[in-house]
Amino acid sequence: MTTERGGAPASWSASESKQQGDDAREPRRVKQRASVPGRVWRVIVWGAMVFFLANVVLLIATVAVNSIATRWFGTLLPQGFTLHWYAQAWSDFQLASVLWVTVEVVGAVVLLSVLLGVPAAYALARVQFRGKRIAMLIFLLPLMVPPVTYGIPMATVMYKIGLAGTLSGVILANLVPALPFVILVMTPFIEQIDPNLEAAARIFGANTFRYFRYVLLPLLVPGMLAAALLVLVRTIGMFELTFFTAGPATQTLVVALYYAVFSTGVRAPQSIDAMAMIYMAITLVWVLIALQFVSPTQIVSRVKEQKR
Repeated sequence: MTTERGGAPASWSASESKQQGDDAREPRRVKQRASVPGRVWRVIVWGAMVFFLANVVLLIATVAVNSIATRWFGTLLPQGFTLHWYAQAWSDFQLASVLWVTVEVVGAVVLLSVLLGVPAAYALARVQFRGKRIAMLIFLLPLMVPPVTYGIPMATVMYKIGLAGTLSGVILANLVPALPFVILVMTPFIEQIDPNLEAAARIFGANTFRYFRYVLLPLLVPGMLAAALLVLVRTIGMFELTFFTAGPATQTLVVALYYAVFSTGVRAPQSIDAMAMIYMAITLVWVLIALQFVSPTQIVSRVKEQKR
């Protein structure tokens, strides 16, 4: 019987090498078996996402095509195309006044929320005091609680004091969730600014106004702009609070669209779809502008960095 260098039989060496080869192949088999459920799960997830997106795209396409169709019933494509429904929606639903009210409400809410929210966020980011977490929780309650739960009692109070149905009442109602939203966005943004900058400015003789004007404000502008754009998009789409507090002359575009669909009277569905496309286009434009200044995952990533 032949032996190798170490004196072990050659048959033993062959059997050991075969065993080692089988042991090396076994993890690969296990990995292949384990990867099969993972591949199935990925196919299911991607299939569900494609199905959802396809439904959304087809729904929007249906509304868009119907808004420019002369007649579309029982055929694959409309019999003709026209922009008449947009002109009719503009006149029937008084979109000029509705859009002006929307601009007034959104502009006032954005301005007030930034003017009040940025100092509050600065205090929460810089000052350490007992009960800070409770105060932060109270500020964020309007964002965590559905608007209907506090919108109805708030509207009841506004009707009693005569604010409901007025432009001021609609602005105050929309300011309730907008102000905490600015605080939520600006607090982690301010925490990233080095506090030593203020001490350095003081050393070089800058007073409070000069420090704010030349040091702090330029650093806050990107965060303020991002918060303002996000509040703008949120206020345009805020339906519940505006619906509870708006009157006939203080309806924003989203409330006017609701009344156009569900109010009494015979209206052409094409004109309602045209109004919906106008609302969708305005919202989409501002969303795209907001995405140029802030990432949807920006707040989440900052929260994770703070926990670390």
